[in-house]
Parts: sequence; structure tokens; C-alpha cells
Amino acid sequence: MIDAIRTSLREHADPARAPDMQRYMKSTMPYHGVAATPMRQVCRECFKALEFKDAQAWRQAVLYIFRNARFREEWYAAVELSLWKKAGAFRTLDASAMYEEMIVTSGWWDIVDTLAGHGVGSLLREYPKPMKRDMRAWSHSDNMWKRRTAILSQLTFKKDTDLKLLYSFIEPSLDSSEFFLRRWALRQYAWTDPVEVKRYVRENESRLSPLSKREAMKNIE
Repeated sequence: MIDAIRTSLREHADPARAPDMQRYMKSTMPYHGVAATPMRQVCRECFKALEFKDAQAWRQAVLYIFRNARFREEWYAAVELSLWKKAGAFRTLDASAMYEEMIVTSGWWDIVDTLAGHGVGSLLREYPKPMKRDMRAWSHSDNMWKRRTAILSQLTFKKDTDLKLLYSFIEPSLDSSEFFLRRWALRQYAWTDPVEVKRYVRENESRLSPLSKREAMKNIE
């Protein structure tokens, strides 16, 4: 499968775009220069005939692609396979360790934010009790990207967002000077409940950085 992915990526490559993409992502790993739409096409082509005998085989395939990636788009293919709709039944608590490895290894927002919102987030929906416990631990982690993942884990929940939980994940990083811990899920949640987001910003104004306040209020008239 990884050979098929590599072949398809080469066919869709745009070498003229590659240096700018690598520079934008500050990536040590090179790019083929495959944009988002053809990237999805590559994944559709390569995944359409896939079948896995069980969840372990699916996880092994995801991690094999991820661990052996030579170009960053191969990481993106591994992410897509980890979120593949046909593998929905395989996304059990055992998938958490897979997502953790990908998040910690990649250590950048293009991978982390997607996995936080759609991978880890789906586990939080399905297995709230153990995942809440794990995300609380992640929110205190020495690893910045695990902290960010905890904060973003309810990114797609909208009205189902557990605000008490969200604020408990934000709290350990509220005074952080790290750029990626100053940009949170509040900007997204503002579409759902702008009044609540304004209240939170107002009550925590002295602790929030200017960036955090701007981000939180960005989608509020």
C-alpha cells in the first residue's frame, strides 16, 4: 500500500509548490507539492480497495505508513487512513496510543489539530469516561502538543461541548507563553455560544494574552 501511495503522490506532484509548502510548515521532511484536493484524490484511489481483517491490522497499516514516511504527504495519507470512515468500527480505545504516537512524533499543528478534533475527539465521544481521564492527564503534560490536543478534543462538539471540561483543559495552559497554547478552541466555540465566550474572556482578561483574546473573539461580531 505504501508503494501505491508513493506512486500516486509522484503522479500528482507539483515540484514548483513543494518548497513553499515545506517552508510554510517549517518542515524538515520534504514535500511533493500535492495540494489538498489532489491529496484527497490520492487517498481515495489508494484506499478504495482496502480491507482489514481487524482493528490491529488497520492500526499497523496506519503506523507503518506514518513511521516510514519520506515525504510529508505520506504523513497526511496516514492521518487520512487513521480517520477513514470505513475503519469507524476499528476506532476503539486501542486507537488512542496510535493517535498519541502520531501527535507526539509530528509535533506540528497540521497533523495535531486534525487528529485532535477528529481522531481523539471521536474517541472522547464514544468513550467519555476513560478519555476524559486521559485528556485531563494530557492537559498537564510536559508535551505541548498533547496539551493542545486535550484543549482541541471537543473542537467538533458544538452544542455538545462540555464547557467545564474544556475550561479544565485550558486552565493548566492559561498562563503559558507558548504560541500554540494561546490559540484555542474558543474561536470555534464562539460560533455556537458567543455570549459564553465573551463572558469567559471578560472574567479571565487579566490572565489571557492579547493573542488568546483576539482568537477567542475573532468570530464574534
